[in-house]
Amino acid sequence: MPYLVVSSLAHLTATVAEHGALDLVTLINEHAIVERPASIEPHRHLFLGMNDIAEPSEGLVLPADSHLGRLLAFGKAWSREAPLAIHCYAGISRSTAAAYILALALRPDLDETALAEELRRRAPSATPNPKLIALADAALGREGRMIRAIAGIGRGADAFSGTPFVLPI
Repeated sequence: MPYLVVSSLAHLTATVAEHGALDLVTLINEHAIVERPASIEPHRHLFLGMNDIAEPSEGLVLPADSHLGRLLAFGKAWSREAPLAIHCYAGISRSTAAAYILALALRPDLDETALAEELRRRAPSATPNPKLIALADAALGREGRMIRAIAGIGRGADAFSGTPFVLPI
């Protein structure tokens, strides 16, 4: 069964190795240097340069429709022969939003609230980026259900870095 695995930058190499991921999504500040794990071929790595913000802020990159479009295209092209790894800096906001989004994009039959509750169970510190969630809700035609589901689980537990977790799809 294919699954998504989410981690922080600090846990990236170990998480990719442990799960045998062959594809990787990076959601991090656009000028950040991220060393791609050797097991991930360059064409199987999507780098999305954005800041972890929900409102425009001078000098920072707000998540945009172009980021979401690339994420969805990459997720749909994923072969599912091995887990898809997703990471951001802390493994708490951008990466948890991306995992939630991809799970619903790849499995439109999933219930938004049940998936959000499963996300919270697996990742107590998860606080999915609300801008990414809002963009995806509109793009996927979820009529506010994604936004309400993520709001319903509230802010995650305080943490400097999230613990890597698996989200089945």
